[in-house]
Amino acid sequence: MLLRAAWRRAAVAVTAAPGPKPAAPTRGLRLRVGDRAPQSAVPADTAAAPEVGPVLRPLYMDVQATTPLDPRVLDAMLPYLINYYGNPHSRTHAYGWESEAAMERARQQVASLIGADPREIIFTSGATESNNIAIKGVARFYRSRKKHLITTQTEHKCVLDSCRSLEAEGFQVTYLPVQKSGIIDLKELEAAIQPDTSLVSVMTVNNEIGVKQPIAEIGRICSSRKVYFHTDAAQAVGKIPLDVNDMKIDLMSISGHKIYGPKGVGAIYIRRRPRYDHKRISKLSERLIQNIMKSLPDVVMNGDPKHHYPGCINLSFAYVEGESLLMALKDVALSSGSACTSASLEPSYVLRAIGTDEDLAHSSIRFGIGRFTTEEEVDYTVEKCIQHVKRLREMSPLWEMVQDGIDLKSIKWTQH
Repeated sequence: MLLRAAWRRAAVAVTAAPGPKPAAPTRGLRLRVGDRAPQSAVPADTAAAPEVGPVLRPLYMDVQATTPLDPRVLDAMLPYLINYYGNPHSRTHAYGWESEAAMERARQQVASLIGADPREIIFTSGATESNNIAIKGVARFYRSRKKHLITTQTEHKCVLDSCRSLEAEGFQVTYLPVQKSGIIDLKELEAAIQPDTSLVSVMTVNNEIGVKQPIAEIGRICSSRKVYFHTDAAQAVGKIPLDVNDMKIDLMSISGHKIYGPKGVGAIYIRRRPRYDHKRISKLSERLIQNIMKSLPDVVMNGDPKHHYPGCINLSFAYVEGESLLMALKDVALSSGSACTSASLEPSYVLRAIGTDEDLAHSSIRFGIGRFTTEEEVDYTVEKCIQHVKRLREMSPLWEMVQDGIDLKSIKWTQH
């Protein structure tokens, strides 16, 4: 406080002193002469007040707080502040198209900086908002079964504030201490992870002491324990090499004004690849397939059963017209293939490409299992599917011929 007061007195004395204007100090001095005082510093009654000359300003050595705007950034932004001002969501005219193209180009640039997919970049107002989204978002999403988070005692204030806010909601937060070096002990981190831990949040580079945490090692630990890993990288992005895939980072906070960009602009990286849904969806998928196949003969699963995403199941029910089965299952939303080709009566070109017979391709149904699908919904779908396949087969002369032992492929059909 004494230094600040002394600085103010020195600045006032220099600007008020009569005589020639002071020359700019040579390089290395702690004071810098500005061109003019800010407009707000000029008295309102300019006619009565003497002209305000140059004011002394300190050399700027506080880039952790914020950075000046790079002139190249200003040059890139200026056209969109003056000429290309359309709303990027306006899809009906060129103004919107221009802005949307610029947004997507910016998204690509941010993604390439950290080795991400552009679809994983969401623009925010800055790292503080990104930190809030990441920490509170993950915690609240998994609150029904995971109520524990881990962070460090040296995180940015907004991260600690988010954690304290969650504690008030009933969450448990472990604040890991750091060693004398400022780096966390990885063994302490591993020991702190519990079965109900949903998130670990550790900043990449500390904003006060510049310590770089072992992010790649933390990412590997979190990945092996099936815990999301978030890092506040506001002080690191654009300054040190970062790759979200190599480092197994699930969420990352980025700030524009820390890397010579404008204030009020930031981003959050959110990994698109799901980590907790796969096991549950696999279980429901297996339940649907096994229960259908043990109750119905002549059911074929299309596609490789091993190299396969379990949430998309395509089954062919021989001797049943797929469209008829869809109509019978009117209280279950299903399809016979891609939604993009759902209006076509032609058999799926995908099934034809893998060599499926045309009659089986016509009898295929696609079952989709997602994050919010319940076990009861799967069982209901299985029950109704079995019921209607049996009924439709009983009505089919082809099914009757098969039951009599006739090989349908040996029949030569004639057209009348």
